[in-house]
Amino acid sequence: MIATTFDRQTVADMDAADPLAPLRDRFTLPEGVVYLDGNSLGPVPKGTAERLQQAVTQEWGEGLIRSWNAAGWIDLPRRVGDKIGRLIGARPGEVVVADSTSVNLFKVLSAAVKLNPDRRVILSERENFPTDLYMAQGLIQLLGQQHELRLVGADEIVAALDDDTAVLMLTHVNYRTGRMFDMASITAEAHAHGALMLWDLAHSVGAVPVDVTAAQADFAVGCGYKYLNGGPGAPAFVYVAERHQPRFSQPLSGWLGHAQPFEFSPYYRPAEGIARYLCGTQPVLSLTALECGVDSVLDADMDLIRHKSLALTDLFIQLVEDRCAGYGLELVTPREHERRGSQVCLRHPQGYPIMQALISRGVIGDFRAPDILRFGLAPLYLRYVDVWDAVAHLADILATRAWDQPQFQQRATVT
Repeated sequence: MIATTFDRQTVADMDAADPLAPLRDRFTLPEGVVYLDGNSLGPVPKGTAERLQQAVTQEWGEGLIRSWNAAGWIDLPRRVGDKIGRLIGARPGEVVVADSTSVNLFKVLSAAVKLNPDRRVILSERENFPTDLYMAQGLIQLLGQQHELRLVGADEIVAALDDDTAVLMLTHVNYRTGRMFDMASITAEAHAHGALMLWDLAHSVGAVPVDVTAAQADFAVGCGYKYLNGGPGAPAFVYVAERHQPRFSQPLSGWLGHAQPFEFSPYYRPAEGIARYLCGTQPVLSLTALECGVDSVLDADMDLIRHKSLALTDLFIQLVEDRCAGYGLELVTPREHERRGSQVCLRHPQGYPIMQALISRGVIGDFRAPDILRFGLAPLYLRYVDVWDAVAHLADILATRAWDQPQFQQRATVT
């Protein structure tokens, strides 16, 4: 942890020595805002608007339909997929960008249960992100209720693996607590029991080191709008290990997943490799914005990102414990570095109004029901002084009960 004898100037000195500090200037960040919600929506890279303008005025405006070929639109899903692959340790041709995380999870989960046809259990963590569980439930219903979604606690996963487990489906970094699984060891346990391993990397990619090849993961999915800074609703990605590609199939057999889409055959023939995970026509402008966001992460060294992530979260935890003691906050994020993602989550019975009071002061985090204040600490643009200032506001809000005002109690649709 950070030494306890320091002040804001000491924290500012940490920024001065930060090798990632120059990258902050590559993002558009509102004046007076401390942005601690990059784990929900990353900020816009400064180059994105210019790149989109070019895509709209030149590629779309002048090139029109010709830009599918001339501007390489048709290649975007695989080109950006390979770039994301570099961030997760995948080989070229193992990642493609398409659709949403939910849709991609449905595709790979369907493929996985077909690859293990004699097994009936999809195993997952009880606190997994809800969409993952919902998609599994929908698939089970579609398959005639022949499978079971078995949910257990995070510490019960290995013991719950058995000879009927077809797929183990986990999120690498838990969205509500920030707890991070050991990808390699969990995957090895799944394989030892004959199960396939599916990872959701939504809260990992771009923030913590990931190596799906070294871990021998079978499948992975993830979104493009969090730490990849691809914009609201940015397309997601899907990873399929090369060893599975010759024999997998997915249920959404759309025309761009066909071996020859412009053959216009009435019969589906799947493309070779990762391309068969494409479905319909992909959103070119969204993919263009996502590529800018992915490039913003590729410009940094992942070891430096991880080092700063741990330093930021260490600092946040320590400042909260030093300055907010006695006000009912409970740390739910693991203290151990090897078990912590790039966020800090605090439990408080008045979590929602406290977060709203923080947002009113320009400190933007988010709330996750029933009682979690969630702070994402993205190393590319967050400064150490931002952490200092955020906790100073939090301490004052708790001490003065500034959260206890009617406007902060009113629940918005998005929390």
